[in-house]
Amino acid sequence: MNQQSLSAFIWSVADLLRGDYKQSEYGRVILPFTVLRRLDCVLAPTKAAVLAEKTKREAAGLNPEPFLLRVAGQSFYNTSPLDMKTLMGDQDHIRENLYSYLQAFAPAVRDVFERFEFHAQVERLARSGLLYRVVEKFANIDLHPQRVSNHQMGLVFEELIRKFAEISNETAGEHFTPREVIRLMVNLIFVEDDDVLSRPGVVRTLYDPTAGTGGMLSIAGEYLAEHNPEARLTVFGQELNPESYAICKADMVIKGQDVANIAFGNTLSDDGHSGKAFDYMLSNPPFGVEWKKVEKEVRKEHEQQGYNGRFGPGLPRVSDGSMLFLLHLIAKMRPTKDGGSRFGIVLNGSPLFTGGAGSGESEIRRYVLENDLCEAIVGLPTDMFYNTGISTYVWIVSNRKPEARKGKVQLIDASGFWQKMRKSLGSKRKELSDAHIADITRMFGEFVEAQQATVFSAEGKELARHLIRDAEAAPEAPVGGRVELAPVSRIFENEAFGYHTITVERPLRDEAGNIVLGQKGKQKGKPQPDSSLRDTENVPLSDDVMSYFKREVLPHAPDAWIDPDKTKVGYEIPFNRHFYVFKPPRPLDVIDAELKQTTDRILEMIKGLTA
Repeated sequence: MNQQSLSAFIWSVADLLRGDYKQSEYGRVILPFTVLRRLDCVLAPTKAAVLAEKTKREAAGLNPEPFLLRVAGQSFYNTSPLDMKTLMGDQDHIRENLYSYLQAFAPAVRDVFERFEFHAQVERLARSGLLYRVVEKFANIDLHPQRVSNHQMGLVFEELIRKFAEISNETAGEHFTPREVIRLMVNLIFVEDDDVLSRPGVVRTLYDPTAGTGGMLSIAGEYLAEHNPEARLTVFGQELNPESYAICKADMVIKGQDVANIAFGNTLSDDGHSGKAFDYMLSNPPFGVEWKKVEKEVRKEHEQQGYNGRFGPGLPRVSDGSMLFLLHLIAKMRPTKDGGSRFGIVLNGSPLFTGGAGSGESEIRRYVLENDLCEAIVGLPTDMFYNTGISTYVWIVSNRKPEARKGKVQLIDASGFWQKMRKSLGSKRKELSDAHIADITRMFGEFVEAQQATVFSAEGKELARHLIRDAEAAPEAPVGGRVELAPVSRIFENEAFGYHTITVERPLRDEAGNIVLGQKGKQKGKPQPDSSLRDTENVPLSDDVMSYFKREVLPHAPDAWIDPDKTKVGYEIPFNRHFYVFKPPRPLDVIDAELKQTTDRILEMIKGLTA
């Protein structure tokens, strides 16, 4: 059964709920029952052996738990003789038997259903006379891992969450990230370490502070298993949404991960992995979401702990907390002497340029760039995410840059790397193909500048696109056609994004036009500034401030001076400006000829109407 038909089959349960449940409430029943059936199917092959082992060990007066885990071959077990099929044999006691079955799961699994508030739904279904029919429906779905892989199951969960979120008018993008975006991010954080990751027995840790349903953790695990079956990836995460947390934890349970590594709660105010550092990290924090609810705790950490805490460099404006997650991940990096770390984080355009010199955002960018932590920023196409059509960017950050990357940042404009989806999903209309992911990964891995050559026919029709790396020659234009070149990968020195903001003062003059001088203190005898004439200039860090001032300001305002006490250092990354390609306007005679043609045609039409 493929993922679409499986999702449709599970969705058909909604037909049973219609009337007794609002549409926005369907997910409260369907999601936990899907998880329950999956766990039920995973344990089915070892069910009899687990029950026999339990009887044997308890008779010997031993704690059966370690033996049950070994026999089950999973990181969880169930000691009830019941399963979802046998529950169907006693319709009159379905509620009590279902509770008994749930209670027999290992504690980690019981916590999953508590987060779903599953007991409340069981009671409601029982009162509505629907419990037996819903259990029957799910008991007839085969979710055994041999029939439905973990990857497929993840896609099923994602589709169900998206549907329920759309019905509830919630933002589905808060729960998960498109799979191809995760694959790109995983490629980018692992590509420079392929040699290390291919060694037998290698063990690495991966962390996601906004884990959602666990998609990033799952795909990273699949990537490593594919490249090196002997490697082991230990995953850690934290999630705020109870349902997403429950699904993530259920997924980790099935995959044999230690579910104690998945924490519940708000990462910013209550770090579930305090004091820990990780080899790799991935995150897609919510875009443009204010952090007012946790402002007290975050400000307290910033003010009391400074750089010993997570938020030492600065705090962004309260209306957008995404840069706090960037700082959180930087604080989770292993020291360079212990091997260092690399992470990928999805951010919107705001963190690139919002805030002038001295602002929280600018100070965070300054910290990242002056400490040489940013390896690359990749601009993604619009309409890539389920809940927003805005431009998004993947930042790759590391404290163990290869020698060639030191002191530099690579910007990759992948906004043109997309194909149209067969069917839109919410705001998501575009997707990255495998070829697009490979091209972006190659540009990053090879650390090269590149251009995209677009070939047009004589009629102006696009014929082909070619990626031209470094000194490669562009393709030849067809007869009468043309080739347009546009940069897609550029490499800059870190300081290229920095600037001094200088305050330029002009003298205050009295009614007679004379300069007003200070009368006392340090200002005595000095020209007083006129606040209405005050201006600021941004001077690139690579430029000498006084040389700039003499060259750009004094010729226009000979009486101006700089107030050195107000000079600030700022950083911004004007991503789009670096990829802008100027297209000269068409010659005026061509435009005139077209206008004449159009007016002549209109005049002919008017003549036809009056005839």
